[in-house]
Amino acid sequence: MNSAAISAKVAGAIPGACVEALEFQGQTTLQVRRESLKEVLAFLRDDPDILMNQLLDVTAVDYPARADRFDVVYILASIREDGLAPVRVRIKTRIPDGAALPSVTDLWRSADWGERECFDMFGIRFEGHPNLKRILNPDNFYGYPLRKTFPLRGERDPAFLEYKETEPA
Repeated sequence: MNSAAISAKVAGAIPGACVEALEFQGQTTLQVRRESLKEVLAFLRDDPDILMNQLLDVTAVDYPARADRFDVVYILASIREDGLAPVRVRIKTRIPDGAALPSVTDLWRSADWGERECFDMFGIRFEGHPNLKRILNPDNFYGYPLRKTFPLRGERDPAFLEYKETEPA
């Protein structure tokens, strides 16, 4: 199923949810409104023609100059038992700094670690997440390292200095 067909199916089921549909090198990307995000993801998972039964990744991209600073990206796959080729779809939604998205851990258990990584590295919160805490950095780490405004040089937060001897020279 191509991006036009997937987009049309989503638009028919959830009017106004899709902002844009793109296809590049055979991969579909749908940009959806954050208010409709969870409904769109549930639809893509449950619709028998689309059947996106795997969440491969949850990640984000930082655009500090935009009002809606972050693109949160969900990469879905349809692994089918009927012999049809696997299909991947990327779902993107924009979110301003400080806003939260609904957790999709109730749709896919694999969202647990991806959402925690987005929280740890970008500071994006997911409402309803069962265990939203840092996953890669120490609990007392200050800041979010994958934000483009994160300082790469200069003074460190005193709470992080105890970890200095484990960093590369």
